[in-house]
Amino acid sequence: MSLPAPTAAAETSHVDAPRLQAFVFALFFIFGGITSLNDVIIPKLKELFTLSYTQAMLVQFCFFTAYAVIGIPGAWLVKKVGYMRGAVTGLLLMMAGCLLFIPASQNATYALFLAALFVLASGVVIVQVVANPLISMLGKPETSHSRLTFAQGFNSLGTTVFPYFGAILILGALASQSAGQLSGAALDAYRTAETQAIVNGYLGLAVAIAVVAGVVWLFRNALPAEQHTAGGGLAGIDLLTRPRFGFGALSIFLYVGAEVSIGSLIVNYLGQTQVMALAEQDAGKLIGLYWGGAMVGRFVGSAVLRVVAPGRLLALVCAGAITLILISTNSEGTLAGYSLLAIGLMNAIMFPTIFSLACEGLGPRAADGSGIINVAIFGGAVVPLATGIIVDSSGSIATGLLLPAACYAVIAAFGWFTTRQPRAA
Repeated sequence: MSLPAPTAAAETSHVDAPRLQAFVFALFFIFGGITSLNDVIIPKLKELFTLSYTQAMLVQFCFFTAYAVIGIPGAWLVKKVGYMRGAVTGLLLMMAGCLLFIPASQNATYALFLAALFVLASGVVIVQVVANPLISMLGKPETSHSRLTFAQGFNSLGTTVFPYFGAILILGALASQSAGQLSGAALDAYRTAETQAIVNGYLGLAVAIAVVAGVVWLFRNALPAEQHTAGGGLAGIDLLTRPRFGFGALSIFLYVGAEVSIGSLIVNYLGQTQVMALAEQDAGKLIGLYWGGAMVGRFVGSAVLRVVAPGRLLALVCAGAITLILISTNSEGTLAGYSLLAIGLMNAIMFPTIFSLACEGLGPRAADGSGIINVAIFGGAVVPLATGIIVDSSGSIATGLLLPAACYAVIAAFGWFTTRQPRAA
């Protein structure tokens, strides 16, 4: 959830902006990577706790529910303590979430892993509340757009790199046994031993986050004249009655849900005999292609948007995503696998384009609109869970992928709608 832009009094004329920018870029890299790591731990926890797809998708549900629960309180907190102290608070909460994986592993309890993920995500949300407006402050106003785009590139870099190394560390060769063959104390011991790989990964993250938090704390007084506009709560809820904005908020909800659903299923999908029959670790390494496609597509899309109307391009890439899902689910082998991974390229321009199209014409209420749309990221909790229910009830991952396809169809309709609807509506 974004904060209103700071007032002129908060300009950073005395701040060492380049160095501070570097640490803000690090924030984008870290929270992007942590979010994509969910795609790696889902198949691991699914095997260890013999979960259904519905139960496994609770990982995403607990993570993205934080956007709905913490977004508004997080914005209020940052308004009270300021950007830099708010960033430190978020980072410490992220570190606490990482450390909670230790008791979760020692007790071999799935619910504790979910609780740890919620705490971790709560910190991510607060850091995101800070990061976007802060990076726009650290430099000349006329170059703020390029800085935000550059920062988003670090976010995409994180989502590309983390799954690859996470797969090596977390999805390494599982023990010769499986959780389904064990019970009682033997099962608990197996889960504790196998989840240690997850603990090791998140302990490393906790150390890195602690270092970044310490550095940010050194800049805690960097914005002495920092001010924020008054207001709080769901101040922009009435904007949902505007057709263009309401449709855009729904599209953000569906987009995040579709993107997360596909990412969550990649390892299990590529492991199917009729697809690529990959081991979990090998399939996990390919998650980076899905998120890397989004990173490359952002740079390509930014150029294409100069010559193609945003609404029209949004409709086209949604059509491309639907086509790739249909190709994947109606084919076999590498074609089925790589056509699913290629959807990341289609996803690239969706979030920023939906966001900008929805907020066009809001004028002084743009900050309220930004807050409501960021709460709509809660779609990353709901749609994956619904996808898991479909997979379990049908017994087919391919059938479950039809729900993300339906989401893309609605988003395509929004893109086409904006080419016909005046901005002020």
